Amino acid sequence: MVTAMVVLLVLRTATVTPATPLSGKATSAPSGSAAPTPSPEPDLPSAALPPPIPATVEFARQVKANEAGLVPVLMYHRIVKKRLASIDRTSSQLRQELEKLAKNDYVPITAREFVTGKIDIPAGKHPVVLTFDDGHSGHFALEADGMPAKDTAVGIIYQVARKYPGFRPVATLWVNRRPFGLEGLDDQKRAVRWLTSHGFEVANHTWTHPSLPSLSKKKIAEQIVKMERLLKKLGNGPSETLALPFGAMPRKKSTVQSGKWDGSKFAFKGVFLAGAEPSLSPFVKGFDWRAIQRIQSNGKKGECRKWCSQYWLEWLNKHPGDRYTADGDPEHISIPQGLRGNIRSQRRQQINAY
Repeated sequence: MVTAMVVLLVLRTATVTPATPLSGKATSAPSGSAAPTPSPEPDLPSAALPPPIPATVEFARQVKANEAGLVPVLMYHRIVKKRLASIDRTSSQLRQELEKLAKNDYVPITAREFVTGKIDIPAGKHPVVLTFDDGHSGHFALEADGMPAKDTAVGIIYQVARKYPGFRPVATLWVNRRPFGLEGLDDQKRAVRWLTSHGFEVANHTWTHPSLPSLSKKKIAEQIVKMERLLKKLGNGPSETLALPFGAMPRKKSTVQSGKWDGSKFAFKGVFLAGAEPSLSPFVKGFDWRAIQRIQSNGKKGECRKWCSQYWLEWLNKHPGDRYTADGDPEHISIPQGLRGNIRSQRRQQINAY
């Protein structure tokens, strides 16, 4: 059993470089609002999921399916040319990590797909959730031709997907009041609508990124509702997932799960921390949607020696039996026979044990 550890990441507010100007498992459990249908374009790989296949017991055994296994939810902050803080990643570092994931048979899904159990990736593959906090300009910008800027996170995701066709180009981008460093509402709207129409999830990271434990219940709700209202103006929402600023959980967890302020309500299906280990499968008994673990993208130096992405991805490669491996069948949860007792009671009818 991996020892849980929550890493609180505190950064002095940094000046955001303006972005390039913006011109010109389906399962038996309800999943709320459906994910947008990706819009394939001739120059971009598609985020469409493959057709499902029925998984027999023998097939599940052949692909070594284990849908009760661990899932890496990777956490990124600024993507920059030169790192200024320990949690920054350069474009080159991001590209290298994504290519390593692709070579090791990982397929990206969004945070929303993860918490609702829509892990409909091909048989024998492993889900990974790519998450980007704070809505930095290095995460997304559009060029004059309407395509993602090459050195942004989204641009790099598409480059890797083009090089490795099985690598699905999706991610979750949790934003604050100035998504991607954009000031104008029209530019913000164009950016968010482009992302969601291509299969990306854009969701709530609070209005001003405060440390929530220091706020009252009312102030916490205000932070969340203000962000929800902006996302609605931008043609998005309501958010189904929330990333806690600094990974800091209020003393009363329920204050960030659902609530209301000034006549507006919010309710999430997944609340994400800031570290520091892989998440349990959403199908197992111990999974807590109110406090989902993530892994900081980083090397193995200092405090990251055992808690960041390089360590954990190497660990999962060395322990393939502990990693989530898909069966390719959205209707079933395929697992080794010995893990049958780990599956939540609501999901038992879906078990395909070998």
